[in-house]
Amino acid sequence: MVNQRRWLVIPLGMIVMLCLGTVYAWSIFRKPLEQEIGLNATASLLPYTFALFFYSLLMPITGFYIPRLGTRRVTAIGGGLVGLGYILASFADSLPLLLLSYGVITGSGIGITYGVPLLVSSRWFPDRKGLAVGLTIVGFGLSPIITAPLANWLITTYGVRLTLRVLGVVFMAVILRIAAAMGLPPRNWSPPSKVSEVVGSTTVYPSSLWQSRAFYGLWLCYSIGTLIGLSAIGISSPVGQEVIKISPTVAAGSVALFAVFNGVSRPLFGWLADRFPPRYVAIFSYVLILLACILMANSTVGQVINYLVAFCLFWFCLGGWLAMAPTITLQFFAPEQYAQNYGIVFTAYGCGALVGTLLAGRIRDLFGSYNLVFSAMAVGAIVGILLAWTMLKPDRV
Repeated sequence: MVNQRRWLVIPLGMIVMLCLGTVYAWSIFRKPLEQEIGLNATASLLPYTFALFFYSLLMPITGFYIPRLGTRRVTAIGGGLVGLGYILASFADSLPLLLLSYGVITGSGIGITYGVPLLVSSRWFPDRKGLAVGLTIVGFGLSPIITAPLANWLITTYGVRLTLRVLGVVFMAVILRIAAAMGLPPRNWSPPSKVSEVVGSTTVYPSSLWQSRAFYGLWLCYSIGTLIGLSAIGISSPVGQEVIKISPTVAAGSVALFAVFNGVSRPLFGWLADRFPPRYVAIFSYVLILLACILMANSTVGQVINYLVAFCLFWFCLGGWLAMAPTITLQFFAPEQYAQNYGIVFTAYGCGALVGTLLAGRIRDLFGSYNLVFSAMAVGAIVGILLAWTMLKPDRV
């Protein structure tokens, strides 16, 4: 019975991630809220920015409380906040209220909940950690493909406020219901096919994350991977329109294709990280980024194939890092402290997000073109290759 139960963990975790990943569909709500509340384009982006900030902030903090509160309780708390934030946002009639409801409350709920399905799936599948984590996190990457069209239809039919309210109620109900199943396996449990390997393991891990060379290598590599990936995500549509000269409709449709690659790469890179030394998998991702940069550096008006292939690779590698980082954390550091450890490692994502969302736009403003953005990305990928080769390997203990 216990062994059968673990096969429910991944699909249930994917559903939780699907709810959380709707944060990436904020653009669907922006225009209607701009009209209803009277916001300009910059102001309407702030709730999303706040949500990402508090998501990144609460993720590492929550890692230290999961062992005390338990995975089920943390999931329920986070899910309740996610739903509450959406519901309160539906009543917001000013920017400060929108920042508090969607930005602070929903963002915090996402940060609290995010790490739990990854922890639970990795514990239930110690024999396939990377694949389990990669499959679980697919829901977050593919969420906008599913939830964005649904939200758009609801807004068109019922208006933006009722849509926020409905989504809030649904997300709260779904996550609270699944929270009961987000439990860890019994102590000393191991999958039947891997009993001798798991129980007999004598792996020695570094006593302190902060004194580990591998931690700094992972943190830096993760930062570079997310910085490049999030920079690319932010400019996907503008580059298509300004450099390749495709229509806004085609550019928007292309983003859906990119999101598929972002989702598919997660179980693939998790599987690769299970079977090959992490530094080789990381270098592989950086080589793909270099290829994408070369394609875009040589692209001009009308070269749609170059654009599509390059940005599929950018999104593909970002998804890969979101699966690689938790998997490598599990491999390099004590699994029983995974929640705390990955919370600290995840701060690399926050730094990458902060710099990545600003860097590309700043280069465009200074130089009048996106061309130099890809040169900067290529330099980052080369630095990443060097760091991965020299630092992304287990410490000798």
